[in-house]
Amino acid sequence: MSSLTASKALAPIGIAGKLFAFALDVARALFRRPFQLREFIQQAWFIASVTIVPTALVAIPFGAVIALQVGGLIKQFGAQSFTGSASVLAVIQQAAPIGTALLIAGAGGSAIAADLGARKIREELDAMMVLGIDPIQRLVVPRVLACMLVAFFLNGMVSVVGVAGGYVFNVILQDGTPGAYIASFTALAQLPDLWIGLIKALVFGLIAAVVAAYKGMNANGGPKGVGDAVNESVVITFLLLFVANFVLSMVYLQIIPPKGG
Repeated sequence: MSSLTASKALAPIGIAGKLFAFALDVARALFRRPFQLREFIQQAWFIASVTIVPTALVAIPFGAVIALQVGGLIKQFGAQSFTGSASVLAVIQQAAPIGTALLIAGAGGSAIAADLGARKIREELDAMMVLGIDPIQRLVVPRVLACMLVAFFLNGMVSVVGVAGGYVFNVILQDGTPGAYIASFTALAQLPDLWIGLIKALVFGLIAAVVAAYKGMNANGGPKGVGDAVNESVVITFLLLFVANFVLSMVYLQIIPPKGG
């Protein structure tokens, strides 16, 4: 009984190790040829088509809520002139990459897990290996790169829409000054803030695709197993995203201190 309990307690460590080993296999397969360009384009188009509209719609309330909260807090300190820069920093550094990653994981990642899981239970992956075709190089690598590419561009769209939404809500609902909102961009914001947002988007897209591919390729138990793999991939991705966001933010603040700090 004690050994059974210990094995259950250590099971998450084993899964984490297998996921890390799978990520290393994907990294090695990135440099193998031939590169599946057609598969990459098809997957990038598909992921973009299922995420671009929800991402744009989510970006508006993201920017609005941040502008309202930050604007209300700063107003209590009598520093309304910094509302614009504080809102932009919050959107570009945190809200844009996280919002993009959640939708990439929820829409694109679940589709990847479902597709690869269906191939697994139909034994298509086993047939490919029998024929000498590496499923990771043929199927996983194009999907990982597609997720990273789409996350990169969606992050830019969320940043623009979020900042614009924050500007409109600050000016209309909080009686802010348009000129002061725009002029304050340079007070606290700096160019590396944009780079860290883009880097986060790439890393989050990588995590979402790798986790989804791993769960899909290890699905078992028929259609129910595929559904469970999809649900597990989304939950695991969300947890890893928040951990990765914390680590990247801490490293960034240590390397590049806040402007004026």
